[in-house]
Parts: sequence; C-alpha cells; structure tokens
Amino acid sequence: MYRFLAPLARPATYSRWLHLISPVAVASVWMFISPETPWVLMLMAVPVGLVPAMRLAEGIQGQLLLTPWERGRRGAAITVAPSSTWADRWRTVLWLEVRLLLAIPVMFATVWLPATSVDLVITGFGGGPSNDWLVRGVEPHWWYVLLTPFPILLLLGVVTVGGNVAMAAARRLLGPTAREKMTALEERTEQLLERNRIARELHDSIGHALTVAVVQAGAARAANDPAFTERALAAIEETGREALDDLERVLRVLRESGKPIAGQPTLVEADRLLDSARGSGAKVEAEVSGALDLVPGPVSREGYRILQESLTNALRHAGTVPVRVRIGVVDGWLELEVANPLTGTTSISGGGSGLRGIRERAALLGGKAKTGPYDGEWRVHASLPLERIR
Repeated sequence: MYRFLAPLARPATYSRWLHLISPVAVASVWMFISPETPWVLMLMAVPVGLVPAMRLAEGIQGQLLLTPWERGRRGAAITVAPSSTWADRWRTVLWLEVRLLLAIPVMFATVWLPATSVDLVITGFGGGPSNDWLVRGVEPHWWYVLLTPFPILLLLGVVTVGGNVAMAAARRLLGPTAREKMTALEERTEQLLERNRIARELHDSIGHALTVAVVQAGAARAANDPAFTERALAAIEETGREALDDLERVLRVLRESGKPIAGQPTLVEADRLLDSARGSGAKVEAEVSGALDLVPGPVSREGYRILQESLTNALRHAGTVPVRVRIGVVDGWLELEVANPLTGTTSISGGGSGLRGIRERAALLGGKAKTGPYDGEWRVHASLPLERIR
C-alpha cells in the first residue's frame, strides 16, 4: 500500500500536475475561437517547435516542474539550451505534440473527477439524481458518501501516471544530444585536469617551502651558531613568503573559476630554487646550458616544478648532501637532471605522489621522466620536447 501512496507525498507529483495542465490555457483560448477544429492545435505545434528558443523554454519548464531536484545541476536529464540542429527542433516538435496529448485526459480528470465526488456527496445526502455523467440517473442512497474518496484517488493516480510519462518523454526528447554530452564530458575532464594540476602546484610549492623550513630549522639548532641561525631564519622567511604567494595565486584561481593561472614561475627563475637549497645547507652544483628564456612557457613552467620537487625530495630524504643539477637545451629537448648520493635514509620506492607527479608532468608534455637509484645516486632525469609544444 505504501508503494502506491508514496508518490502522493512527493512535491514533484503536484508540480508535474501543474506542468500537465498548463497547455490547456492555450488550448482553451483556441477552443473558444473555434471549438470545431481542435486538431489545429496539433498543427500549430509544428512551427512553434521549430523555433530554436522553444527547446530552451521547454527545458526550463521541464527542469522546474518535472525534475525539480535536477534544476541547475550539471548533467541534468533535461537540457536547458536552444536547438542547435534540425534534429533538436523536430524532437521539440514531437515533445509539444506529446505534451498536448497528455494534457487532454489529465485536464478532463482534473475537472470531472472532483465534480463526481461532489455529486456523490450531494446524492448521498438526498439531493436527488445527479447530472454527472458517471452517476447520472442514480437514485440517492446514504452509502454513496463512502464512495467519495475514490474519484479523488483515481485523479491522483491519473496525475501520477501522466507525470511519470511526461518526465520520461521529456528526458527522451529534451535530453542532451550526443554532441552536448561530449561537450559536457570535455568540460568536466578539463576541470578535473585543472584540479589535479592545482593539487600538484600546491604539493610542489608548499611541500618545498616546508621541507626547506624544517631542514633550515634543524640545521640552525644543530649548528648552535648565532650567525648561521640568523641566515637560516632569513631563508625560512623568504621561502615562506614565496609559498604564501603561490598559495594565494592558486586560491585566487579556485575562487575565480574559469580564469587561467598566471604568473607561474619558470626555469628562468631557477636560481631562487638553487639558492633556497643552498641556504638549507646542501651543496648544490648547477650546470646550465642553452637559452632557457627561449623555452616555451608550458615546458619552462613544468620544468621549474620538476626541479622544485626533485630538490625537495633530495633535502627531505637525503639531508644536506651534495646535489648535482644539470639543465640544458639540446636538439629541441629540455634535459633536466638532479642527482644526489644515496644515504641510509634515502627512499628508493619511487612510489610517492611527488615522483608520480614528475612523471605525469613529463608525460602530459609528450616527454618522459625517470626517477630512481642509479650507480650509487638517486637521480631524477626528465626530457621534455620543445618543438611540438610550439
């Protein structure tokens, strides 16, 4: 019993009822003008449905009244967009025809079934034979009053079934086309890629700053030298400010959805990474060859992040050990390598999110990256193409 009565407690049942009977307002005007030609309404739906904006209007009504829980949501079953192809227009025409056909029985039920309940009450209390077509000529009896709820229940059943049919038809005829689904999927994919990239940005910049701060603080405490402690605090302050700038930039992008990230550091600014690592106590030997200022922006930005993550891993897992950095532009490729001696605490799993992010960055640019132990060292080597990016 609950299964049959549950739809009566749903607000969507009554909003669909309104959606079903609203075309009658237009139909009643025409029937007042020409009651002998109701079929003209079906013909009028053809040119109206071919108007591109009609799909938009019907989609708004459908989301608002047929599927109110999907209103404004991405991936809604009913599209809110004008017709872009002739196929969309003809589907809109078919939807208008279906809507008119559903409106007729629902409207008759809405008018006559409550009237029947009223006539049953009047007849049951001795009001004389009813003129209602369902109980016409019936002699009055008191027990007719007990039948009063049944026409109302029948009306609600008609409304529920009609609403479900209208919702199914709207999803079929006003739903997103294959092209619209593909466009929505592409937009969703772009958003997910952007979020993953922002996560990598935060991991690299904030992780690097925290690693430098921890190493600097530990070295200052171990050195017990006021001059070194002052230099360490200055390095921590500078690194922290740079991390705050990166964090503010990323959060600004998150607040202002759709705007590209601007002002990202590039390999031209690699010196500040090297100086930061040196300030942490590491002996960094850098070799740079080629014109880094001519490297395409995407490659230079990703190269900077790869270098940042590589130095962070070296400081975090190996401590203040000698680090060798080579950056070069050779035969249309950006070659970047960071190597440090293996120590007893160096992680060689290669499964961390930072190392995975290095490989992902290189792969997205059509390059490759290798991370792991080699000949007594931990090496990160990335090769990024330049020409295909241009």
